[in-house]
Amino acid sequence: MDSCDALLRMETEMRLRGFSAKSIKAYVFHAGRHLSSGLEPRECILRLSETRDPRTVNLAVAAIKFYHRNVLKQDIELGYLKRPKRLPEAMTAEEVASLISSTENPKHRLILELLYGCGLRLSEVRNLRKDDVRPGELLLFVRQGKGGRDRAVSLPASLLERLAPLLMEDGFAYVFRSERGGRLHPRTIQQMVKDACRKAGIKRNVHAHTLRHSYATHLLESGTDIRVIQRLLGHSSVKSTEIYTHVSTAMIRKVKSPLDTLTAGPAAQNTPKAGAFTPNTAQKH
Repeated sequence: MDSCDALLRMETEMRLRGFSAKSIKAYVFHAGRHLSSGLEPRECILRLSETRDPRTVNLAVAAIKFYHRNVLKQDIELGYLKRPKRLPEAMTAEEVASLISSTENPKHRLILELLYGCGLRLSEVRNLRKDDVRPGELLLFVRQGKGGRDRAVSLPASLLERLAPLLMEDGFAYVFRSERGGRLHPRTIQQMVKDACRKAGIKRNVHAHTLRHSYATHLLESGTDIRVIQRLLGHSSVKSTEIYTHVSTAMIRKVKSPLDTLTAGPAAQNTPKAGAFTPNTAQKH
């Protein structure tokens, strides 16, 4: 069996198992690169790990293992790299407001507001269908999100008037249409976010997913139960949502140290009041 036939069999097998189109494309790419290299699986992964991020390497590991087990019917031992733990970075409410208000294009602004206001993934915005928006119920249904899960999220009332014309357009099933008539390309949405950051003067590295992180973090800061946030984000486990308990620095700042509650003793007597300390930058002679 040549490599083309093998990759075709792999693609067919993945479709039968319900893999997403994105996953199929990535797996076939990494398996194809492995086959063209002529290297043993371990050597292939070792070389890849010298130049690529652990997430990319682990994706290649998964692809190669799937290929060997489900196409060649060979069980191979191939371990995953330990991934560094990275906390998602959330924007402040002021930054989000500035980002949105700096966007003059009505459609672009609406997309940014949905990313943040509903906690949607980029793919969920571009795949949003008109019949999944329920203005009368203030609900928006996300169909087949990550992991093939459906969910409902609250729809901000402030968006209804501007969403209405898009929902009434005939001849296209999706809410947002590109200039060429099809769905928006993912890069187009990412560029919208980058352009808005530039206009708002935001220097940090912000992506479409940053708005989703900000949505979850701001809900947590406002007192929303973490299990409700789990449902809104479409996480299968609350463990995925608990990462936001580490992100919310605003909540950490609100915690009062027990030292500040002491009313007597040396610690209280010698502690300066907030704003009372001024560094001595000059000495008298």
